[in-house]
Amino acid sequence: MKTYDLNLLRALHVLLDAGSVTAAAERLHLSVPATSHTLARLREVMGDPLLVRAGRRLVPTPRALELREPVARLVEQAQALVLPASRQSLATVARQFVVRAPEGMAVVFGATLAMALQQAMPRSQLHMVPEAHGDTGALREGRIDLDVGSFRSRDPELRVLELSRQSLVVALRAADAPAGRLTLKRYLALKHIAVAPRPREVSAVDSALHAQDLQRQVVLTLPSMHAALVAAARSPYAATVSDRIARAMAPGLGLHLSELPLDVTADPTLIAWHPRHDADPAHAWLRDTVRQVLSDPAWAPPPMKPWGARTAA
Repeated sequence: MKTYDLNLLRALHVLLDAGSVTAAAERLHLSVPATSHTLARLREVMGDPLLVRAGRRLVPTPRALELREPVARLVEQAQALVLPASRQSLATVARQFVVRAPEGMAVVFGATLAMALQQAMPRSQLHMVPEAHGDTGALREGRIDLDVGSFRSRDPELRVLELSRQSLVVALRAADAPAGRLTLKRYLALKHIAVAPRPREVSAVDSALHAQDLQRQVVLTLPSMHAALVAAARSPYAATVSDRIARAMAPGLGLHLSELPLDVTADPTLIAWHPRHDADPAHAWLRDTVRQVLSDPAWAPPPMKPWGARTAA
């Protein structure tokens, strides 16, 4: 396979852009004879004269005109390879970010994250996948970029950020919500939808009740808080879920929220990533934005420009 000196690529870009050996020599910091020699080498490599004399100036051949844009693009991409990551523009990033999160988070916050991503990195896309409690190596193997949830086992080298622990609230259809304050006695008189992401897992609510020799009547157990809220909206049963998810979904489902009359330490929500992404500005933006969205359900990305709107020159 025949190879070429890639230093010729930049020289070709400057020669095509300047249209002059003298001007190109100044920009390349070479002498005029050295630049003329480089042009001769380029003509040999490309099998085309590239620049030909027309009076006192040089004009590009049709082949040179074809090469101008792709060569400029290649030089720009080559420069980006050695540009410090902190100076690269997020707007040029073209990646698919894979975020693993509980079903409810994807449903409630997925669109907000996608809109924020389009503002910062319009050439990128977001792919959200469901929790997989037995798959602990996805971050290490690069199959996902960010893991969000209350996972209990993980690779030891991972970076982990714990969000503020959310209080739990009780969601009921507005028509079924008891008048006045929800007391523990009233809470125990209700029939309940429990949330257990893992089979036969005892929830934090039930553990707290068992510690007081108390028990609630659970008639349905579901794997996610999102599913529990939807089920509560379609039944007379109560769902005890995270304040974060509940306040985002309750208005649309017609649910009434009450403070849980029980002192419960809920599992924290964690954000985890592999340390190879520590210095990546695009990934840093992703994890910071996920943190903002999950910490403040009212957070929203800047408004997007109307379709077809032009930027003033």
